[in-house]
Amino acid sequence: MQCGNQRTVQEGASGIPLSKRVDLHQFILVLTLLVMWVVLSILSPRFLSVRNLSSIGISIATIAILAVGQTFVILTGGIDLSVGNVLGLVGVVTAVAMTKGLGMWGGIIVGILVGLACGAASGTMIAVGNLPPFIVGLGMMGITRGIALLISGGFPILVPYQEFGVLGIGTILGSIPVPVVIMVILYGLGFYILRRLRFGRYTYAIGSNEETARLAGIDVAKYKILVYTLCGLTAAIAGLVETARLFSAYPTAGSGYELDAIAAVVIGGTSMIGGEGNIMQTLVGALTMATLRNGCNLLGISPFVQQVVIGLIIIGAVYVDRVRHARSR
Repeated sequence: MQCGNQRTVQEGASGIPLSKRVDLHQFILVLTLLVMWVVLSILSPRFLSVRNLSSIGISIATIAILAVGQTFVILTGGIDLSVGNVLGLVGVVTAVAMTKGLGMWGGIIVGILVGLACGAASGTMIAVGNLPPFIVGLGMMGITRGIALLISGGFPILVPYQEFGVLGIGTILGSIPVPVVIMVILYGLGFYILRRLRFGRYTYAIGSNEETARLAGIDVAKYKILVYTLCGLTAAIAGLVETARLFSAYPTAGSGYELDAIAAVVIGGTSMIGGEGNIMQTLVGALTMATLRNGCNLLGISPFVQQVVIGLIIIGAVYVDRVRHARSR
């Protein structure tokens, strides 16, 4: 059983070693990003300025942090549509906790606990209740958004601690944005978990073939709950960063962010059917999206057009993934 499980983890759903398929996609993805940077630097002299690159780093951070947990979820063959609204709820709860006398750190802890609870609730409904991830995500979107509006009354809540803003707009070594540092740390941890820990191997195994994973002795329900709880945690961290950046909590913050996070994961090459992907490619996918948005803004392209382009990219990435898997069979 153990040998069969190991084979499933290493080869993915199609039986073809993951490394061979991932390397080509990774090369194409990085090459595409480099071409975009070269073209945009020619079209706009401001693109490679320190200020603009810092802006790209800050703009990518929130979505990229969300995409860490989303990568784990999609690797299991699931999806979490609620992360954007969980981000907004965490911000509101954190700000309210601070204004009610719990202090800055008390508010941060409460916000993280709320994110963990939302993720655990989603995971439990999916793993134990056997509900479809898509339906659970839609339901949690409404629940978390409704709670955020009830708590805030529909109005933004100011954060009473100026030092909290370090998480959103602070810098390290004079020029490195704190959100970027947090993002890099989370991706490093995610990479280590997926490559070195049992949790990571089981995540791939569940996505590759859930029934085989179960027969191999893996507690599938337990690890699914852990995966969604991790996704809730990264949504909470993203919520703290976003709230700190704005110095206030908006109940509608994070609306639509789940689509950008999913797009980063899919563009990065993680298969929507699970069992195949690389979290570092998710980071490149998020950077690709941030570069695209930034370049469009510099060139004066309408944000509505940007939404259309990103939507087409998501559909195209999923189509390529389907074709790739069809050919591998």
